[in-house]
Amino acid sequence: MSSTRERLVVIGGDAAGMSAASQARRLKGQDELEVVAFERGHFTSYSACGIPYWVGGDVEERDDLIARTPEQHRERGIDLRMRTEVTRIDAAGRRVLARDLESGEESWTAYDKLVIATGARPIRPALPGIDAPGVHGVQTLDDGQALLDTLARTPGRRAVVIGAGYIGVEMAEAMINRGYEVTVVNRGKEPMSTLDPDMGRLVHDAMTGMGIAMVNDAEVTKILTGDDGRVRAVATEDAEYPADVVVLGIGVRPETALAREAGLPLGEHGGLLTDLAMRVRGDTAGGAVWAGGDCVEVLDLVSGRERHIALGTHANKHGQIIGSNVGGGYATFPGVVGTAVSKVCDLEIARTGLREKDARAAGLQFVAVTIESTSRAGYYPGAALMTVKMLAERRTGRLLGVQIVGREGAGKRVDVAAVALTARMTVEQMTALDLGYAPPFSPVWDPVLVAARKAVTAVRAG
Repeated sequence: MSSTRERLVVIGGDAAGMSAASQARRLKGQDELEVVAFERGHFTSYSACGIPYWVGGDVEERDDLIARTPEQHRERGIDLRMRTEVTRIDAAGRRVLARDLESGEESWTAYDKLVIATGARPIRPALPGIDAPGVHGVQTLDDGQALLDTLARTPGRRAVVIGAGYIGVEMAEAMINRGYEVTVVNRGKEPMSTLDPDMGRLVHDAMTGMGIAMVNDAEVTKILTGDDGRVRAVATEDAEYPADVVVLGIGVRPETALAREAGLPLGEHGGLLTDLAMRVRGDTAGGAVWAGGDCVEVLDLVSGRERHIALGTHANKHGQIIGSNVGGGYATFPGVVGTAVSKVCDLEIARTGLREKDARAAGLQFVAVTIESTSRAGYYPGAALMTVKMLAERRTGRLLGVQIVGREGAGKRVDVAAVALTARMTVEQMTALDLGYAPPFSPVWDPVLVAARKAVTAVRAG
């Protein structure tokens, strides 16, 4: 650009994109940096992770999920253009082509620096009937509103959820809370493929106990419709499952079609590859392109490999780092250990680090131990069982991963393991951690430390 003032263009108006825009604006004043952001949807800076709880009724209002509106961003000096989709990136010419989705008008916008924060798209298999009325994904606030509208006008009370990952189990809970009969159809042998199968089995048993019909190891072949064209059932090779509404919870993929067409480097999972400063790798970017959020791959600090993990926690951090670097500072994102927590009704599910299959794929020799304990001292009212599985590297004893399934008080214990993984602690070092204790909060030996003690024994025996 010919102007002495730089222009930052941001593609995507949610966590990573608007965090980057806001941080860059804070560090550089209006006279030094112009910020233009494009968002194809109706909303900005909202919690997609909260959508299942809004649908289920735990969150009353849609707007409770919105952290900052377009008007609030504009008040902070960001030229935010809603319902405008970027259709092309010209990296060599440092410009983007955008189309106004209301008028159809197209125009080029030049940039000095570009942030790609296009997020991820839900996996929507090309099945017969997949676009029938009553079949819903739940990626955006618009998706959530469309699903609620369907629930309000549909007389039947049977819901089928396709997929049993985080979104799948959370949407199963939402439908239970809405009073629906719920069937979950899952292609895996057990729900929650981010866990090892033995831990996934605990989730399966608990969901069945909640009245959710679990159909595992089943591939959906088509969505069946009635005479009115609306969904009436979900079919697999072996059976049909009646449905008045179908929710897709199959997972997401990085939304990187724009980046691919622009010749920017993608990883094996389809996400953009960046350096520690979140700058897109390679000379094709000309040193002017950053990327963050669900459209990028990140370094797994345990395995040393690139992974795609779509979480709002990472996206907000990426945005802060990008904004700091664009704004003249310096910050880096070292990587992740793969921590995630979820729940279905009163069952808490958590994991961090590697599963057994991940450790094998990384060529690691390991031991795996499993223990049962309670969330509080066993004699204290409300003590609930939890199962903790721990992986440690054979010979060195380095912690490799932890999975936890249990009731109240189980899930957030995974944070202790996440810190230990980040610090590359051994399980023996973990046994000496000075964790808080009182009967209402924990047994004398916290369940994570009980697992660590057992892992120490297994490492020594190996």
